[in-house]
Amino acid sequence: MIKTVGVVGAGTMGNGIAQVFAQSGFDVCLVDVAPVMLDRARATMEKSLAKFVEKGTLSAADRDAALGRLSTATAIDRLATADYVVEAIVENIDAKRSLFASLDAITRPDVILSSNTSSISITTLGAATRRPDKVLGMHFMNPVPLMTLVEMIRGQQTSPDSMRIASELCVTLGKTPVEAADYPGFIANRILMPMINEAIFAVMEGVGTPDAIDTVMKLGMNHPMGPLTLADFIGLDVCLAILNVLHDGLGDPKYRPCPLLRRMVAAGQLGRKSGQGFYSY
Repeated sequence: MIKTVGVVGAGTMGNGIAQVFAQSGFDVCLVDVAPVMLDRARATMEKSLAKFVEKGTLSAADRDAALGRLSTATAIDRLATADYVVEAIVENIDAKRSLFASLDAITRPDVILSSNTSSISITTLGAATRRPDKVLGMHFMNPVPLMTLVEMIRGQQTSPDSMRIASELCVTLGKTPVEAADYPGFIANRILMPMINEAIFAVMEGVGTPDAIDTVMKLGMNHPMGPLTLADFIGLDVCLAILNVLHDGLGDPKYRPCPLLRRMVAAGQLGRKSGQGFYSY
């Protein structure tokens, strides 16, 4: 029975994941080495829940109860009693493998360890533990409280039972689980990133302005936002990192990151979070 959930990493994704679990009645322990990140995460959650109350989709009592179910910690030792863990730290394979080895040592042997990675191999993360059958990918979409998709990734040794438990958990959260195999980029980014990359090539080659390209995709293909606006929202550094994973992992030149993307990232133009990307913020 899953009652207590540990979430490691209090960034944009981590705090959103902690929020949806707390809203769904789970006791959540959010862990991050930086206390400032934990304070920021709690403030972000309070703001997000306040918006739901304003819209009338959440009662003030339910908001208070959700916040009451959230605790924070700066060390993963607190997760010794967790029934389920979601990792949402930096998208770096060495950092993730090291964390999974530590979580494996701390948590009960029956606990599923999941990763919110958008492109890193689940099989490789599972191999860092003594429970590869209980390691899987649970890739939430940003912003987590609003987006209903969760991409469920089955590693080479992930058991059907672990996948079933995690998928049922998604449904409890009001999300729709969709299974993907453990190949670079899974489903979402394998299809999305080449589209974003192609849009950047189109800018570089002068095929159209960012606004023209986004307008064509919105009005012509019925996308809610254009690929360049979306790239700015995701972060151009994140887009570049995922394209590198696709290019290295699949070895196909079609995943080669656009030189303009590399140049913008080198210049610190990362999109919305830096104030400048394909658009100014």
